[in-house]
Order: sequence, then structure tokens, then C-alpha cells
Amino acid sequence: MFPISEASKAVSRNGPAPPPRRVLTPSNLILDRERSIFHETWWLDIASGGRWTLATVEESGTIVGEMPYYVSRKGVWRACVNPPLTRTLGPLIVDSGQSPMAEFQHRVSVTTKLIEQIPRVDRFFQVFDPRIRDAVAFSLNGYNVSLGFTFRISCEQTREEAWRRIRKYTRNLIVKAEQELTVKTVPSADDFLNFYNANLADRKQRNAYGTQVMGDLVKAFIYRNAGTIIGAYSTDGVMVAAVGLVWDSRTMYYLLTTRAQEAHSGSISLLIWNAIQIAIQRKLVLDLDGIASPSIYRFLSSFGGSLDQRIEAERMTTTYSLAQTLHRRILSRTSNGATL
Repeated sequence: MFPISEASKAVSRNGPAPPPRRVLTPSNLILDRERSIFHETWWLDIASGGRWTLATVEESGTIVGEMPYYVSRKGVWRACVNPPLTRTLGPLIVDSGQSPMAEFQHRVSVTTKLIEQIPRVDRFFQVFDPRIRDAVAFSLNGYNVSLGFTFRISCEQTREEAWRRIRKYTRNLIVKAEQELTVKTVPSADDFLNFYNANLADRKQRNAYGTQVMGDLVKAFIYRNAGTIIGAYSTDGVMVAAVGLVWDSRTMYYLLTTRAQEAHSGSISLLIWNAIQIAIQRKLVLDLDGIASPSIYRFLSSFGGSLDQRIEAERMTTTYSLAQTLHRRILSRTSNGATL
């Protein structure tokens, strides 16, 4: 038997209706189905503070390709990177409906025209949504194209099947946590944000995403019913862990996570298990994000997902590359000297 919480039964919050979507032409409707939540105008407006640009390509008055980008400045350097909390981006191309070879040439041509609109920067780096495979044009235009990875859990399974695919050790941890904790939807965005910031303060850390940006995004995705926050509560009703989930028409993303230092060691595992159930109920793939370290790999791999590829495109100027190399060497020497 596996635990099912109230949060997995109530998968969405009622709230004010979101503003009407923009009017789309037929071809743009195709693009709209391909957009991830991170491609959405409202998301990019908040994440970038409105400082993003949409490169577009039109044919016969119809948009056939688009790619959002965001340019920031740090010191003397200009970088075109994903905005805070914007996990993936990348170009979106409308299928031409031609033969496979003609389709390939069409996609390379449109992607090249999008690339030509990116301004000169010291560093360009974008992680593409896993469904985006248009990388050839980046390689042909001098970008380094590599592969990253993310764990994704299929929604084409029952809860029982998903439970069996979780590693035994993690299942045991979830069962033990469920005996001590109750999982439910966090009542308000402010409850989560206050809890998140308090946990950072306890660890003497700062919010890497920006407190204002993260707060505005959390409030926006809850308001638009494009995400939710689920929390784990102790028997006395105190929240000890929470995760933020967002979704689009195809995918749910495990986006934010936090827990109190004294929380049960299985609290986050319990919340991820509930996220799996919510994703299956919504018929969405659950994306657990990339692999930043061996420990994160071991943790995320225990939930029974598949390892999917996502493209990463990068280009740096020679000056920026040399500066980064010098910076790493200085840090290495400082670190080595501190341990002597």
C-alpha cells in the first residue's frame, strides 16, 4: 500500500480567472502548443523585469519561428542567458509540412534567422526545453552545442506502477515521513515565501533568484492556476517542507524546494511522491530538472524516472573566455592556499 495525501486529490486551487490570452493566428496556435510555461510572455515579463526580447521570423505575414532572449549586464560583461527561475527556453519553429529533407532545411533556415537577431554579447547560454531539437543551426553559426540531462517521469502509468518504480530505500523513507507528516496545499503564496526566506536566513544564505522576482512569479503562477505549492506539516500544524510546482499543457516542473533544518529526512521525498501523483492525475510529464552533482543524481534517480536529453547552446567571446579561465585559476590558487 502507498500513501496518498489530500494534496494529490485536490490538484488545483480556485482563484480569480486569469486575464484573456492574446489572439493567435492559426500558425501561432501551433507555436502556442509548443511553448513551455517558461516561454510565456507573463513569465518572461516577471522573471526578467520586462527586459526580454522576442526574435521572430515571418513568411507571407505569418510567424513561423520565434525565440525569446534576455540580455543582462554584470560589470563590464553582457550576457544573454535564461532569466531567473526560467529553466529552459530555445527556438520554436512551425513545421512546414514538406518532405523530411525540406523540413530539415526549413528549420535550419528559420533558426539561423532567429540567431542573426541576437545582439552581440560576451556570453550566450541557453538550455532548451527537452522537446526542442533545433541545434544544427547553432553549431553552424559558431555556437558550442552540448547535451544536458533531466529526469522525467511519465504520466502514462498508474499511481501503483509509479510507486513500484521508486527505489525501495526511498519508498521506505516516504512511508516513514508520511507517518509523521501531512501533505496539503499551502494556503497562500506569502506563507510559502516567508517559510522559504526563513529557511535561507537560518542557513545564512541569500535568495539566488531574487526575493522580489521569486515572490512575483509564485504569486503569478498560483493566480493563473499554472502551478501550486504543496507543503509537509508536522502533527502540530507547522510547515516543515514545501515544494513549488508549475505546469504547461504537457509538462509539470519541480521548480522550487525548501525545508526547515529540523524537518524529517524524508519530507522532500514525500512531497515529490505527491507531485508524481498530481502529474499523473493531470496527465502531465513530471520534470525533476537537471543533474548538478552526483548527490542530486542519486536523489532524483531514485524516483523511477527516465533520463532525457536537453540541448545547451553556448558561445563566448575570446576576451570573456580568457577572463573566466583566469578567474578560475585565481580561485583555485586561493582555495589551495587556504588549505595549506
